[in-house]
Amino acid sequence: MLPYVAHDPRFERLVFGHVNLEKLTSGCRWAEGPAYFPAGRYLIWSDIPNNRMMRFDETDSSVSVFRAPSFNSNGNTTDRQGRLVTCEHFMRRVTRTEHDGAITVLADAFEGRRLNSPNDVVIKSDNSIWFSDPTYGIDSDYEGQHSPSEIGASNVYRIDGSSGAITRVVSDRVQPNGLAFSPDETRLYVADTGATHVRGLPPTIWSYEVKGQKVGEASLFATCPDGLYDGFRCDIHGNIWTSAGRSVFCYAADGTHLGTIAIGEIVANVCFGGPRRNRLYICGQTSLYSIYLNTRAAV
Repeated sequence: MLPYVAHDPRFERLVFGHVNLEKLTSGCRWAEGPAYFPAGRYLIWSDIPNNRMMRFDETDSSVSVFRAPSFNSNGNTTDRQGRLVTCEHFMRRVTRTEHDGAITVLADAFEGRRLNSPNDVVIKSDNSIWFSDPTYGIDSDYEGQHSPSEIGASNVYRIDGSSGAITRVVSDRVQPNGLAFSPDETRLYVADTGATHVRGLPPTIWSYEVKGQKVGEASLFATCPDGLYDGFRCDIHGNIWTSAGRSVFCYAADGTHLGTIAIGEIVANVCFGGPRRNRLYICGQTSLYSIYLNTRAAV
């Protein structure tokens, strides 16, 4: 039985009929934020409630603890210099792990008020760092520390790659979550998981035109039919591979739902890895999965 369903002929060119969905490891409470390091051929991801970061080695399939405590880390990515950039719920900050292991704080406040709980992070080719800041890490003690919001809103922010200055770029979402740039960086996609806080609010992905250091007005890209969108990444063709309830959905850049990969448990986030960046890593709630695709990461 194939692990996917094609809803559009274009999807059949992105997958292989003989490739299996692989469960690589289990035992997490809430797996999130995968980031791939090509120089070492390993993946780092967060296990938020267990207050640790995990490491999967592609060369021998071994799994180990990368960092504990992790301050309830959530989203991770790599910058253009191959350094780990992490969103931390407990410390309410964005950090960078230097090549020597030192931790640099990139952002922990905006206009003199502490951030909520940085969630997902992406890096643009100008080295600017864009991150979402919903309230999930301060809503309870399960994924962080229960605290009031000092900012009083959930936004997306930009950290300038040269000056380190922090600006607010998106302020019209209830709970901005997953982020990704289109391959040409002309669009910023933002998931809104505000349905967790506002009854009846549709779970959505929004598209913003990128205008230099700012974005234009939002346009609705997709609405999830079951569950929530959380994290996602783009491939070289501009397709979006996103968590969607208990599955991974693939959308074309025009918003067409091309295909579905059934995972069987709630999916949090995905990223591309492997030497050819054609291996899709998938963080389910308790487990790490992967599947090889006939496409590869946008960057």
